This record gives sequence, C-alpha cells and structure tokens, in this order.
Amino acid sequence: MHEQAQAGSLQSLDSTFGSIIRGEERVGGTTEELIDPATGESWGSVSWDGSFASEAVEAARLNFAGRSWADWSRTERADLFDAISRGIESRADELAELETRANGKPVAATKAEVLAGVRWWQYYSALLRGLRESHFRNSNTKHTLIEHEPVGVVCLITPFNGAFSLGTWKLAPALAAGNSVIVKPPLTSPGSTLLLLEILTDAGLPSDVVQVVQGGAEVGNALVQHPGIDMVSFTGSTAAAQRVGAAVSGRLAKFVAEAGGKSAHIVFEDADIEEAVTAVIQGVFSGSGQTCVAGSRVLVQRGIAAEFSAALVARVQQLRVGDPRDPATHLGPIATQQQLERIQEMLRQAADEGIETLSGGSAPGDLAAPLRSGYWLAPTVLRSTQGAETIWREEVFGPVLTLVEFADEEAAVELANDSEFGLAAGFWTQDARRIARVSRRLQAGTVWVNCYRGMDWETPFGGFKQSGLGRENGIEGLREFQQVKAIVMDSGRAADPFGIR
Repeated sequence: MHEQAQAGSLQSLDSTFGSIIRGEERVGGTTEELIDPATGESWGSVSWDGSFASEAVEAARLNFAGRSWADWSRTERADLFDAISRGIESRADELAELETRANGKPVAATKAEVLAGVRWWQYYSALLRGLRESHFRNSNTKHTLIEHEPVGVVCLITPFNGAFSLGTWKLAPALAAGNSVIVKPPLTSPGSTLLLLEILTDAGLPSDVVQVVQGGAEVGNALVQHPGIDMVSFTGSTAAAQRVGAAVSGRLAKFVAEAGGKSAHIVFEDADIEEAVTAVIQGVFSGSGQTCVAGSRVLVQRGIAAEFSAALVARVQQLRVGDPRDPATHLGPIATQQQLERIQEMLRQAADEGIETLSGGSAPGDLAAPLRSGYWLAPTVLRSTQGAETIWREEVFGPVLTLVEFADEEAAVELANDSEFGLAAGFWTQDARRIARVSRRLQAGTVWVNCYRGMDWETPFGGFKQSGLGRENGIEGLREFQQVKAIVMDSGRAADPFGIR
C-alpha cells in the first residue's frame, strides 16, 4: 500500500496497492482503478510495472540460493507459523474488509474465511513438527533414505474470489516446504495479500522470502514463462489453466492447477428433503455462486422433484441480497461488471434454449439507492428438461443453479459424469449400499455424501478431468511443493560386473 497506509496497520482503504520486492514497496507506471462491486464506485487503485516480474524472480532466486529460509529447521518454521496464525487473528477484521471491498462477499463470510485460514497455518505447523522422513533396507548392506526437499522458486497465482483464503491454501504449504515464493494476486483484489505479507514479516519471516507482484495478464505471463520459476500453482478458469500449463510444462517446470468446475449435486428420493434443500442452497449460492465447487447442476429424482423444487424456490426467495457490509446480508454482488454481463448473456441464451426460470434471473428490485449502480443478480433457479443446454454444461460462476429430473441411480450417475469437469460432486441418500456404489462411480476429486462444501486444511482437494492437476491441502498439498530425493547408502563392497577387481 502506498502513502495513505502506515507500516504495521491499514489506516485507510483509499489506497494505491503496489508490489513488494525484497521487502520494499514498488509502485509502477501502470495504474488501474479498483471498483467496489456493491456500488460501482472507485475505492482505490493498483499499480504495477512489467519489469517487476523479472526483478521478483531474481530476488527469489537469490533468496533460495542463499538458503536463508530453506535451511530453517522444521521446528523453527512451525514456531513462525504459530506466530503468523496469531497475527492473522489479530487483524481479521482488516483482512475481511479488504476481501469484501474487492469481491463483494458479505463481510460475515469473508471474516469466517479469514478465521478459517488461521487453521491452515496451525495445521502445517503441527505437520512440520510431526513429519518424519522414511527409510528402508534394500539388502543386508544397503539402505535408502527418502528426503523431501523444496522445489525452489514457486509462483502462486491466486483468484479474485478468494485472494486471501485460496492464497493461504498455497502459501502455507509452499513456505512449510522451504521454498522461496512469488505471489501474483488477482488484479481486482490486491490488498489482502499485501496485508498478509505484512503479518508474515511482523511474525519474523525474513523480508526477502516472499515477493508480491501486482499486475494483469502480461505480468502473469512473464512470471509463468520465466526460466527462473521452478513451479507454478494456479487457481482460475480451465481455459486460463490450459494456457498457463502449456507455458509451464513446456519447459518441464512443475505445475499444479485448480481449475473450473460444474459440480453435480444429486438428491435421491430417499433423501431428507429439508436437509438437502439447505445444502443445495449453501452449495451454490455461497459467495454469490462465485466458487469453483458450486453445486450448480442439481439432479433430483423424479418421485420427489415437485416437492423438492417447491421447497427450494421458497427457501431461495428468503435469501437476503444487499449491502455486503450488513451482517444480515446473505448474498452480495457479482465481483465485476464483466462477469455480470457474461452471466446475463448466459441467462438470455438459456431462455432461447427453452430453460424455464423458476426464480430470480434479474437484479433485486429493492436495493437501496447507493447500491443501484453495483453488479447485482438475484439468486436464480432454472429448470432443464434435457440436461444438455449450454448453461447446464458450462461454468456460470454466479448465483445460478439448474434443476433436472432423473429416473434412477444409473441415470443420475451417467448425467453427473457427463461433463468435462470433475472438481466435486455431492449426493443425498439414506441407502448405505447406494452410498458405497455412487461415491466410487462419481468422477470427481471430492465427493460429499449427505453434505456439501465441506473443505478443510487436512483433506486433499483437487479435480479430475478438466478441473485441474495435483492437490491442495493436507500432506498431499505439502508434497506438491516438494521434490523427492532418494539417498542410497551401501556399506558392502562395490559391484564389479566386469570382473576387474
């Protein structure tokens, strides 16, 4: 942050957000306004320069070569992580306000995300204290030690819908593994990452371990194509992940991606309808539907379809859409005007394809005057008769769900798996045998049974098919930021296959 914000505290949200390289703020020649999606008004700006990417890589490479962080013991890193978690708790309100101002989520939700983020640092602290390297005996004289070493310089590209929370998923394990890190926050949400870096530095992290580089697509391209980057961890759309992956993997650097989703949420006729309705609403409308795991394809068995649909629409119409700073608000605005326009176009196309609108589909009519220039869409429920329309197959990234009926278990599984995506899925049933069958058959990285959106620091998360590569969270998330070394030791005589001894 520049000028208006003092070191150690966020005094004003009317700020210019710059990059941090070698612990120093850098303000570039390119500046873009930051728009509050709730009002459509400017609240600050972000500044960058194309040259900052190479400077950040150089700084990160010098840091890693000097081993100033990589050689810290696991206990030392764990102690630091505990201090970081305390720092985040103490500044949770500031972090939440920055996220709400940037992406429009209700402040109650962003505050919950920040406090949940504390758990990631605590988890990786505990993991660092408890991990042991493995070894095994190959023969009477030979044994092998398996070590996990940092990858090197890693670049973390974080998304607009969770710059802090999803950034934490990456940053905590990347640092736990001993890497030097470059973070590129989303252009529309630059502030929370800078505040998090301030917290890390106050906790005792050396100032040159993490670089933060602001900027648009050209800065991101420069980073992922740079030969000094050993790994890229990316969260974003599938199309963007494919472009980034081609650049990174083409030079044999490591690439982990959490990409798009179009998750199926199945309700069988023996489900608890009230519980399933609650989970469907939470599963798709949290964050105004701007989440990768949104259960936006809702499959309902024919025998309960009418009852379920009526209950769902009645509950959806009780959701409160409005000022994200109001504690009573359930849904805030869409994060950008561009995204709102894309959703509106998808809804028009859905109508042309015969999709029926059961609720929503336009901006709420009761918004207060200061909000009417914001980017608003009421929670929307659609009904499909085919399960083949564009809005059924493509990620909307907004508060829109589409219902379709199915006849039996086989049809439900076939319809759920008929997608290029495979990030998550959920289903509701009281049949234990069905739980075993369906959970194995669904093609998704996470399958929730009689629940939805249950994600935590310990459970690995990632996608099948076009929804990504690799895993985040848990020990699996740590291992993504490490490379494996086998150290083989033999106390016997050297092999002599040529008989020259």
